[in-house]
Amino acid sequence: MRNIWIISRRELATFFNSLMAYIMIIAFLGFSGFFTWFLGSDVFFIKQASLESFFNIAFWTLFFFIPGLTMRQFAEENRSGTIELLLTKPVTDWQVVLGKFFATLILIAIALLLTLPYYISIAFIGPVDHGAVWTGYLGLLMMSAVYISIGLYTSSISTNQIVGYLLALFIGIFFQIIFSFIAGYLSGFGGEVFHFLSVSTHIESISRGVIDSRDLIFFLSLIFLGLILTEANLEKSRM
Repeated sequence: MRNIWIISRRELATFFNSLMAYIMIIAFLGFSGFFTWFLGSDVFFIKQASLESFFNIAFWTLFFFIPGLTMRQFAEENRSGTIELLLTKPVTDWQVVLGKFFATLILIAIALLLTLPYYISIAFIGPVDHGAVWTGYLGLLMMSAVYISIGLYTSSISTNQIVGYLLALFIGIFFQIIFSFIAGYLSGFGGEVFHFLSVSTHIESISRGVIDSRDLIFFLSLIFLGLILTEANLEKSRM
């Protein structure tokens, strides 16, 4: 656990030293704040004390931002050769993968934590479904963890950051849009399978304030799959 934390601290320091963290946080707060308070479906337009508009925009903003955070995690080290130096140190492949995973997840958690003033402000406007708000945040964290694990995998198989970014988006768009789209045209078992594979299905379920074990199993399975594929690719690099 100590090695994982050391790697996470190193990656977090890299984020903040390169201004990537500041850019991501400011852009995220700017987009989410603008759409939550000022545009179209904002809280004043729907006339409800709800963070639904924030969760809707955060759902898409994080989808595009996370590959930008993960694209350099392994791709840059593969390009520069520093990954080989890292793997010669007394750390396991899993510790490297988990260290980078938690560093990115912590950065996302910081960005979401900075949106709590939205929650506090809306609570002053009117009665808020507090359970739905907290499960909504949980849903965003779980979704983020899924796309981080996918982004780490695509970064680990490339030496080019842009390729890693585009591959992560390509894989993610199936879970974000395509599976849900296909489910709308299928009925029976096939439709249920594609409906279950859609991230939006599980985000909507959690955002209602109910934590279903099926939603947690879905997210945790995808996270584990992404991480184990990344670890397997690192192990291949040692050979």
